[in-house]
Amino acid sequence: MSIDAFRGITFLMMIIVNEIAGVNGISIWLKHMPADADAMSFPDIVFPAFLFIVGMSIPFGLNHRLLKGDSFWSMNIHILLRAFALIVMGFFMVNAEDGFHQASMPILIHSWALMSYLGFMLIWGVYQFKSIILNRALVGLGIAILIAIAILYRGGADGSQTMSPQWWGILGLIGWAYLISCWVYQLCREKQNLLVLSIATCIALYALIQSINTQLAGQANFALRLLLSLDAHAAHSSIVLCGIVCSLIFFEENQTIDPLQQPLQQPLQQPLQLRQRFSRALLFTVSLIVIASVLRPYFKISKIYATPSWCLYSAAICIAVFSLLYWIIDLKRMQSWVKLVAPAAINPLICYLIPFVIEALLKLFKLSSPVHFFAGGMGMMAAVVYAFIIILVVAMLNKINFKMKF
Repeated sequence: MSIDAFRGITFLMMIIVNEIAGVNGISIWLKHMPADADAMSFPDIVFPAFLFIVGMSIPFGLNHRLLKGDSFWSMNIHILLRAFALIVMGFFMVNAEDGFHQASMPILIHSWALMSYLGFMLIWGVYQFKSIILNRALVGLGIAILIAIAILYRGGADGSQTMSPQWWGILGLIGWAYLISCWVYQLCREKQNLLVLSIATCIALYALIQSINTQLAGQANFALRLLLSLDAHAAHSSIVLCGIVCSLIFFEENQTIDPLQQPLQQPLQQPLQLRQRFSRALLFTVSLIVIASVLRPYFKISKIYATPSWCLYSAAICIAVFSLLYWIIDLKRMQSWVKLVAPAAINPLICYLIPFVIEALLKLFKLSSPVHFFAGGMGMMAAVVYAFIIILVVAMLNKINFKMKF
């Protein structure tokens, strides 16, 4: 439940920080830091929290599939399909944000974006009509919509270009990091020391690619540029791997007490086990902070550049936050408040997409977000209210089983 709560809180924060980005009169620490600022603000921690939670969920997800009897190949096909779904959605969303040439397109970019969201929901939506043919037809319709709007898309300065991965978008970056980390996790076979070594390898790979990029100074051909773009994927994967390690620290190994048979007023684990787990989490957190501080003079803190210092500081913050949530929710059983964010945890992709759907609709009708009518503290409060309205809408959709699963 603590992982679900962390996921729900992260999505709630995502909606809030995206809205307050357009609010005037608020602290700079509530807005994303510039690429070269050598600093990180509260919003700069939200994306790494996404990555960290993906990592925390990987051991549970893959082990669950193994227990169901999945073979090595069927499980990895499932991993590839999930990563592909995220990468495709991120790819379309990025091209709707920037790089398009509106004058060369037969429809408005906002309509184009709405059609892409419709395509996502048809392909990866959960709907179980009695007719298998109808279910498959809806998936086919979603694929046809994405193909059609990809053909209609025009980009570049003169509209001569097609869709391109300017960057992969939040969902796409999560997809790549998920794919890499799942493979690493399977290779390491849950051994925490090997996973920590993999985190170090990701950081070293980032540093190596950055060094090569500096020496080439943009003179590489397309294939080499594509290879050199792996620095961000390596950096983001290091955060996902930190999430995997954190999950193993708190949940690995059989418990001496069965949680299903344990009275609610007693702890789920023996005190010595708990001390060991929290001690390991503390040691891991401090180690990440120390290493990030050592690397900072060479790689300044930057979310935009996905620097190792930003990655490791963010992962350390996530471990500290999760440790607190684990103590409050799973051990002390203070769980009633989790219902406030549970809808987002249950249906995260819908929760992520709804604000983008609303934004596209507002722009289509040339309207501004009501949140941006306010400034300062009132603007912040309006963003919080807006976020909880989105959570409420997701809860209503959950009740009619309108979900997205990939």
